[in-house]
Amino acid sequence: MAIHPTALIDSKAEIDSSVEVGPFSVIGPNVKIGAGSIVKSHVVINGHTTIGSNNEIYQFASVGEANQDKKYKGEPTKLVIGDNNIIRENATIHRGTVQDNGITIIGNDNLFMASTHVGHDCIVGDHNIMANFAALAGHVKMGSYVILGGYTGVHQFCQVNSFSMCGMGSMVSKDVPRYIMVSGSPAKAHGMNFEGMRRRGVPADVIRALRSAYKTVYRKGLTLDVALQELEKTTNSDFPEVAEFILSIRQSKRGIVR
Repeated sequence: MAIHPTALIDSKAEIDSSVEVGPFSVIGPNVKIGAGSIVKSHVVINGHTTIGSNNEIYQFASVGEANQDKKYKGEPTKLVIGDNNIIRENATIHRGTVQDNGITIIGNDNLFMASTHVGHDCIVGDHNIMANFAALAGHVKMGSYVILGGYTGVHQFCQVNSFSMCGMGSMVSKDVPRYIMVSGSPAKAHGMNFEGMRRRGVPADVIRALRSAYKTVYRKGLTLDVALQELEKTTNSDFPEVAEFILSIRQSKRGIVR
């Protein structure tokens, strides 16, 4: 274990022998850090925080700190972070509240750029990118392979579904369906992330089916219920990707970005 002599690590912390900890970092008593992770200088890790393997946490990040919910009274809530995540300078990730499930969850292979924020009780999937100053308020659920442009803000309790994309400065106050691209303040839909699909090798017939589904929901001037009913009657709904797009809308509790 390569620990700088100026680092302050509580004796009750559980840190794998391969972990590196830089100068002036502070690690609390209920922290667990898995193999191969690197904690650079001036990082603070607190709370009941479990961090997996091969994560990299940059200087001045605050991980597992008490949340900013005024109802929080110091309960032993949790933060759980998976493997292979990069948490850049000044990023903040807060632990949960007892008003929800008491836990904030981060998956694997995510990139949190400088000064990003993940609020209490958020659930973040895998392979996501949050660009500089993007922020998730409390209770947000974000899928996988999502891109949030710089300065994007997501309102509490919103869902940002997998493979979607939010342009720089988007203010998201409703749910973003799967595959959708949004931007603006307030955010509005501007097509699907077709270029991202092509890069991942999504077949042309699937892209055509999704394009048709998007037009049904967003371009025909139909109410949402009528649009979904029409879409579910077409053969396009037989594509799993279209079915997932429909499901992400059906499951929305806040309404969707349109």
